Amino acid sequence: MRDSPAGISYRFGDPQLLRAALTHRSMGAGNNERLEFLGDSVLNMIIAMRLYELHPEAQEGDLSRMRARLVRGTTLSQVASSIGLGEEIRLGEGELKSGGFRRASILADTFEALLGAIFIDGGYDSCRTVIHDLFDPLIAALPPPEELKDPKTRLQEWLQARGRPLPEYTLERETGADHAKKFFVSCRLPDDGTQAEMTGRSRRKAEQAAAGRVLELLLEGK
Repeated sequence: MRDSPAGISYRFGDPQLLRAALTHRSMGAGNNERLEFLGDSVLNMIIAMRLYELHPEAQEGDLSRMRARLVRGTTLSQVASSIGLGEEIRLGEGELKSGGFRRASILADTFEALLGAIFIDGGYDSCRTVIHDLFDPLIAALPPPEELKDPKTRLQEWLQARGRPLPEYTLERETGADHAKKFFVSCRLPDDGTQAEMTGRSRRKAEQAAAGRVLELLLEGK
């Protein structure tokens, strides 16, 4: 049995832990869900500490937004793909046929399980080294914390800084079946009538998109 995934330098003292980390629940008992639970906590702690060290000037909110960007499922699945983890996941027949090794959620969960296994096998320092190696380039590439705020928050802060009233959000309509709804939401500024209507797969996403568009219009001076 191999003692390490191809894309990392860590070597397992107990290869059975690696096997468990790479075993999806579709394989039945002995899967990686408990290791995933552990790895999620370890990852959050080590990333929080790394951001604290590298950004001594950052406030709590900025640190939280940076951490959220790094530990979100999209980022974890990209990291997992970059180390070739998808090719090593042990999947049940159904998941294998449906391409589960490419599914973002499975990749992210397996990566967290792998970190949990490293933590048990090699301890905190070993896990920290692996995480730093993989995430330091991503931390260096993060945009300014201000740009990590969601569009509704950025629009609200922009308006408040200028003493202007808060925007009004209106659900204009919904279309589609229950499993594939599309929401149309408008965002309007009551003092000057600036308005944008955008769509999303949820009302929240549509509101965020509409707020982002209104903010673009404001920054363009329209």
